[in-house]
Amino acid sequence: MSPRERRPALDAGDAAGAGLTNARVAAVLTEIAELLEIKGESSFKVGAYRRAAESVRRAGVEVATAYRAGEPPRLRGVGGSISERLAELATTGQLAYHEALRAEVPPSLLEVLAIPGVGPRTAGEIWRELGIASLPELEAAAREGRLRRLRGISAKTEARILEGIGELERRPPRRMRIDEAHDVAARGVELVEAVPGVISATTAGSVRRGRETVGDIDLLVETDGPAKVIATLRSLPVTEQVVAGVRGGADRATLRLVDGPQLDVMAMPPGASGSYLVHFTGSAEHNVALRHRARERGWSLSERGLVPLDDEGAAPLTFAGEHELYAYLDLAFVPPELREGRGEVEAAEAGTLPRLVTEADLRGDCHCHSHWSDGREPLEVMVESARAAGREYQVLTDHSQSLTIANGLSPARVQAQAKRIGELNERFAREAAGGETPEGADPGFTLLHGTELEITADGRLDYPDELLAAFDVVVASLHVGRRQPRAQLMARYETAMRSPHVDIISHPSGRKIGGRPELDLDWETFYRLAAETGTLLEVNGSPARLDLDEHRTRAALEAGCRFVIDSDAHDRQEWRHLTWGTAIARRAWLTPERVANTLPRDAFMALMREKPHRV
Repeated sequence: MSPRERRPALDAGDAAGAGLTNARVAAVLTEIAELLEIKGESSFKVGAYRRAAESVRRAGVEVATAYRAGEPPRLRGVGGSISERLAELATTGQLAYHEALRAEVPPSLLEVLAIPGVGPRTAGEIWRELGIASLPELEAAAREGRLRRLRGISAKTEARILEGIGELERRPPRRMRIDEAHDVAARGVELVEAVPGVISATTAGSVRRGRETVGDIDLLVETDGPAKVIATLRSLPVTEQVVAGVRGGADRATLRLVDGPQLDVMAMPPGASGSYLVHFTGSAEHNVALRHRARERGWSLSERGLVPLDDEGAAPLTFAGEHELYAYLDLAFVPPELREGRGEVEAAEAGTLPRLVTEADLRGDCHCHSHWSDGREPLEVMVESARAAGREYQVLTDHSQSLTIANGLSPARVQAQAKRIGELNERFAREAAGGETPEGADPGFTLLHGTELEITADGRLDYPDELLAAFDVVVASLHVGRRQPRAQLMARYETAMRSPHVDIISHPSGRKIGGRPELDLDWETFYRLAAETGTLLEVNGSPARLDLDEHRTRAALEAGCRFVIDSDAHDRQEWRHLTWGTAIARRAWLTPERVANTLPRDAFMALMREKPHRV
């Protein structure tokens, strides 16, 4: 099997457009863009398909369904030509243009794109100039030094390509990101709840525990007719296969949707969901700990409930909800995110489980972008949507000047942006004074002026101190010079944390899930510096990052650090990222007291003003 997770090809199952989710349609458009770039087509044409893919991915409706209904949605960046192709794809399940490109470019060449640093343009040049169209051929050429014959490829680049091939071979099979898994689970629940005889359907497993990546989706189905439900599932046109079985008295079905994800469906009797939810949500380690505790009290615990050890033929003691089961075992309720076998059962027994932070606790968000830098929507649109979400404050953090790839702001543009923010806040105050605050908005809402400040490769901060002092919030991050030695990377972070103006370190590890590894840092020293200087560490909610991850966040918590949970939103739909960031924070046992943006606006700003006194 290829080390690259291949995008699903269109097949007969899509003959009527069934199973064409936004993710699947976007994947087709993205592959078209890659194939065009490999061929050497114009950047305008390539960019058009990439923009269309992003618009489809973020669409608030199922695009294929809308096209089949004759009501194509208005999508940014989707013109007449691409719209016609979307209509063809949605109505026939096939796209002739896509298939023609696939026939022209060797499919194995797409595997090469999984190598870090090898983009479509480079892959296309290697193919055209050297006739290399697969990973084995590429590896052989790199080892023989033939790649450096091409302009722009040095011996160092060859070494990195070999290193990247090795990473791919060691990489475990692709798992879904939490946002992808959540969407698949929601589709699964909708699919199953439409089956006659189903009372309710609930997500369980690692999705419910909030893990950053997920393999399969677990669904619990409440029904008094499991055999009939499974027979119906088997016949659905959106499934490739259904394997049914019985274990422990609970009928089960494994559904594989035509677009790939697997749903493990477990049927449970009405009114007995408590033990099923506990069993199918918890990790193996958590469930072992619970079974041990049950045995100490004379019970055998399974998904069916509790059965006396001395009478295993007895009818199980069932529970309508999870709280009742934990209480019966003399345990405090364990939130799903903590059910990993990491001391949570012992804490539940001792009554020391923390009150975990929730998304509702967040009063503001400290990291977002607008059209001023690399955001996808105007400042005014972003702030009005943040206001409508009921927040007390939103920090705008467009990129600083040296990050030209992200349209970083010059000092003059910083001043212009500050003026515009002031104008908006004046309008919000007038509306509040006149009782004209929009419904759902906080009358005291304030837009705070921040920056995502680059820590440059030579160790400097990207703006002078006098400009940094004018920002409400400074979020510092590191995007360039990622391959520097550990000591150099640590020196850059220390410069930022010891600055009286830097309030937050954003996505500290720099990792991308399933893609880019984390930076080589001395983490113990990093946590100590953050705690010592009072610099907040960000739990970045972008599902591609979730940085810090749960283990780094827990370690930083134990080192005395404080945090913010941020969206890093580049458009309105990415406010949703706060959900994923909160899930990671909960898995790390964070309480509201350790998360600074749970503070009301005035208290939060007071904390920001304290930074100079802590360094």
